[in-house]
Amino acid sequence: MTDLELTFACWNYDRCQALLDGRVTIKGVRLKPYIDYPNTIFSRAFTDAPFDISELSASSYAMQVGRGHCEYVALPVFVSRAFRHGGIYVRDDAGINRPKDLEGRIIGVPEYQMTMALWVRGMLQDEYGVDFGTLKYRTGGTNEAGRKERLGLNLPEHIDVQPIREADTLNGLLLTGHIDAIISPMTPSSFTEKNPRIRRLFENPVVEERSYFKRTGLFPIMHLIGIRRQLLQDYPNLAVSVFNAFVASRRIAMDTLEETATASANRLLLPWLGSEWENTRQLMGEDYWPYGVNENTADLDALCRYSYEQYLSPRQLNFKELFAKETIAIAGT
Repeated sequence: MTDLELTFACWNYDRCQALLDGRVTIKGVRLKPYIDYPNTIFSRAFTDAPFDISELSASSYAMQVGRGHCEYVALPVFVSRAFRHGGIYVRDDAGINRPKDLEGRIIGVPEYQMTMALWVRGMLQDEYGVDFGTLKYRTGGTNEAGRKERLGLNLPEHIDVQPIREADTLNGLLLTGHIDAIISPMTPSSFTEKNPRIRRLFENPVVEERSYFKRTGLFPIMHLIGIRRQLLQDYPNLAVSVFNAFVASRRIAMDTLEETATASANRLLLPWLGSEWENTRQLMGEDYWPYGVNENTADLDALCRYSYEQYLSPRQLNFKELFAKETIAIAGT
């Protein structure tokens, strides 16, 4: 019997490497990998959906589920997670010294609906009492002009979201004073170039992020994996097989990282890799990057709540709606 050939699009993550290079296989399936930056993959996945298995923006996917239409069904495979306190940049003369100072200000963000922005707004609201509805959002590319929302928005009138001019960048507008701050996963070039006028809102974001995890237990989910809906209808066992393959690939990456972090000679150009690995496990536990629904209920509940509160999903989602039903009860470790 000929193997089913499936296209698979994702970024070059260590937790996906064993799938990408063939060390982990899916019985009866031959993968054709397509490696690209996540935003490029998302732009295609949420328009013409050319991939059979694809990395997806968690926020964009939840929006589509809430709206009742998505070409993909997700697996509880969270290939990208990140704390984002370090992604808020302010101009030094803007008078923004604490999170509440963001209220009423003009804030640049690549896309209102992107997952990073969703988590930051939720975090600012829950942890610091910031009313995200008072912020004035200006959308566009951080360092490169031309970025647009990948999905249409249906926001109430009091949520002020406007695109910047196509030739402008958020970084340029921050420097000229047309916006007061940037929320972005991409570091503004002015900060990278050590412009003294641009700084992070949180002076020591790692301290803030560790404190946030201690208080909430949340490790924000950014991206997940989706399978084309029609494929799951044609091959009912595919969801579990693909999920298990991702779990196996992640385990190989975790084991490889442990070997590297505990080796007598440092193989990577990171002087404190070993101590960072130890500190992460001490704070977050040995299995600090879990897949699976039951292992991530608090994170998924927050994601769905934020999507509804921020007027992205038109209804309050139950996080179990997001996933192939065959995978909901399966352990992800």
